[in-house]
Amino acid sequence: MAVSLTKGGNISLEKVAPGLISIALGLGWDQIEKKGLFGKKKVSVDLDASCLLFDANRNLVDAVWFQQLKSKDGSIVHTGDDLTGGGKAGTPNEVINVHFNTVPDNITTLVFTVNSFSSDTFDGVPNAFCVLRDQKTNEEIARYNLSVEGGGYTGLVIAKLYRHNGAWKFKALGEWGKGRTFDELLPAIIPCI
Repeated sequence: MAVSLTKGGNISLEKVAPGLISIALGLGWDQIEKKGLFGKKKVSVDLDASCLLFDANRNLVDAVWFQQLKSKDGSIVHTGDDLTGGGKAGTPNEVINVHFNTVPDNITTLVFTVNSFSSDTFDGVPNAFCVLRDQKTNEEIARYNLSVEGGGYTGLVIAKLYRHNGAWKFKALGEWGKGRTFDELLPAIIPCI
């Protein structure tokens, strides 16, 4: 059974999914429905998932995002940029895969963010969520609803994966900010590491 996370929620991946070697962090959302002169219509929303790789000194070493779909070491892969939203309900629009065995030893923290490249605020984006799955079995480990507290923000520091005593842990951060890309969120990210 998947853990339902809220801001600050923390789970040990070793405890909830023993033997886990790779995860898929998925970001899902629906298109915005707007009223027009001739009824309702669906409007595209361009959200972007990113994964930032930090060392023990909180230095940004690498970034996986829509302009670089693979980390330089190959341990983290983004499946591609979804420019519209929508799709099958509950299914992620963008996925970032992390292969724990190949993440370099100097990388201690992976931070996941989402930004509204189209500058739509999260309070207007329906059914936005983050889901963490075992990549091998596709079993859901944790889910985090992003739509509930979005307010007038266009950026969110979703969560971090971090090494603790030789094991990976996952923490929902839920730090809101503004920005069309992850680099505009760095002031909110650094204190979370």
